[in-house]
Amino acid sequence: MKVINSGLGHNPEGYNRIDEFNSEITEKLGEHYKEILELIGEDSQREGLEKTPERVAKAMQFLTQGYGVDPAKILESAKFKEKYQQMVVVKDIELYSMCEHHMLPFIGKAHIAYIPNGYITGLSKIARVAEAFARRLQVQERLTVQIRDCIQDTLNPLGVAVVIEAQHLCMVMRGVQKQHSVTTTSAFTGEFLNKLETRQEFINLIGKPLH
Repeated sequence: MKVINSGLGHNPEGYNRIDEFNSEITEKLGEHYKEILELIGEDSQREGLEKTPERVAKAMQFLTQGYGVDPAKILESAKFKEKYQQMVVVKDIELYSMCEHHMLPFIGKAHIAYIPNGYITGLSKIARVAEAFARRLQVQERLTVQIRDCIQDTLNPLGVAVVIEAQHLCMVMRGVQKQHSVTTTSAFTGEFLNKLETRQEFINLIGKPLH
C-alpha cells in the first residue's frame, strides 16, 4: 500500500512536500536503522537523529525502486516498426547504483547502442532501462549484461553494445581508498560482437564530445 504524506500546514518553510512510500516497509526498515544507530554507539533519540531511521528507510526504497519495474515493458511501451538499420547510440546516461557487497553507491555513465532489425524504441526508454536495472543492489558486471540482454531480447536487433564507466565508493571511501579509480565494463551482441569495425565505430562515437 502506498501512502502520500503531504506537509500541508506543518511546514514552516512554506512549501508542500509530497512523499510516496510503502508505509509498512518504511516502518519496518526504520526500526532496523534505529537499532543500527544504537549498535554503532549513537543516541537514536537525539534531535539530529530522531527522524533519521525514517529518512534512511525512505531513501533505501527510492534507491532500490528498480525491483518493482519490468525493464522489458519499458521498451515495449514505445516499440515501433521502422526500416532503419544503422547504429542508434545513447551515450552519457547518468547512472547511480548500489554495490551489493557493501551497499555503498557507485556512480558513472552508461553508453548504449543497438542496430535495429525492424523495430526501434523511444530514446528515453533506453535510459529508463538502464535506470531500472541500476536501482537495485548490483555489481557493475551484471548491470552491464542485464541492460544488454533486455534490449536484445525485447527488440531483437542486429546487435547491442553497452559500456559502463563508474566510480565505486567502496573503493574510494573504504578499503583501498583509491579516489580516482574508474571501472569500465562492456557487453556486446550480434554485429558489435562479430564485426570489429562496428564495435570500433561505437567506441569512437562514445569517446567523442557532442560538439
